[in-house]
Amino acid sequence: MPIQLTPENTLPADGLNGTLIGRAWVPGNVSGPSPVVLRSDGVFDLSERFATLSELLESESPLKAVRETQGTLIASLEDLLANSSTTPDLGKAFLLAPADLQVIKAAGVTFAASMIERVIEEQAAGDPAKAESVRAIVQGAIGDNLRNIKPGSDQASTLKALLIEQKMWSQYLEVGIGPDAEIFTKAPVLASVASGSQIGIHPKSEWNNPEPEVVLAVNSRGQIQGATLGNDVNLRDFEGRSALLLSKAKDNNASCAIGPFIRLFDETFSMDDVRSCVVDLHVKGEDGYVMKGSSSMSQISRDPEDIAAQALNENHQYPDGFLLFLGTLFAPTEDRDTVGGGFTHKLLDQVSISSRLLGGLHNEVTHSSLATPWTFGVGALFRNLAERGLLSR
Repeated sequence: MPIQLTPENTLPADGLNGTLIGRAWVPGNVSGPSPVVLRSDGVFDLSERFATLSELLESESPLKAVRETQGTLIASLEDLLANSSTTPDLGKAFLLAPADLQVIKAAGVTFAASMIERVIEEQAAGDPAKAESVRAIVQGAIGDNLRNIKPGSDQASTLKALLIEQKMWSQYLEVGIGPDAEIFTKAPVLASVASGSQIGIHPKSEWNNPEPEVVLAVNSRGQIQGATLGNDVNLRDFEGRSALLLSKAKDNNASCAIGPFIRLFDETFSMDDVRSCVVDLHVKGEDGYVMKGSSSMSQISRDPEDIAAQALNENHQYPDGFLLFLGTLFAPTEDRDTVGGGFTHKLLDQVSISSRLLGGLHNEVTHSSLATPWTFGVGALFRNLAERGLLSR
């Protein structure tokens, strides 16, 4: 059964009480992508004032700008979501990932539990069959109480010296409890896919999993304007073989899902809500397999604002802003098919990532070679905006 998006499985628990913005493909004489806002009477195109979502988030006050811009009604929310699928009707509006010119960045190894799993991947050299025995060795040496260690602290330095002496130090522990966070580019500009779309797994991967995460929307001045959800699709075998394969493990066609909408900070939603956010995961396979999990932001090792500050500073600038995946506590260890084989995706798995104040992100698994090819890049965007007369003001 294909994924069907509805207001019930997409909106936050408080419905439209918050300020929800995003992007949609808008049909017309010249069809194209537009920034949109959700209101009680429908979905409104904001391109009359802001050609891109990046431009909106770069404004002095995106919240004020959204409230002052009427926009043009393009569809009811029900109709927009019903047409947001793997095969949308191009003559009607459908959902896009809420990112256009922003760089897609991701922070890794920000939770103690998933940090230990990265160490296990490394020690097992990406072989899922070895993971269980390696897990016992690693946990025996390291334990599972790293969450209380502040990255970069004297306590962390002391632990590092001890683990080096025991020959258990790892590059993942370096970024997990060392002073410098792991921040990498997850996907090219405009390459992310939306809720309702397929997500891509490299066809040669035999050990992989979803990574449910909170994603911050940050402008070029380093101001965090709101948050959304993301799936940082992860190939455990590729990265486990070598960290130098990170780009192949992380950046494949359709391997980055973001959405459904960005919730701007306002009277109903704040940075403290991000810090206390719980992200739930539900995977359902065609074979009847079901996996559930959750990731609590309260257990993150680094504060989200610190991670954002490490991404943008005097050494790194992003003139169009960036979206920042904050990492995940979730690292599945349960067996799916064989004892000791762990979890890995199968084609047509349905992956749902949800959080009470951010709504639900829903995708179906395919191979990245079978997903819709990415063809609409920066050049295509600006040609489209020019043809629609949105660059002339």
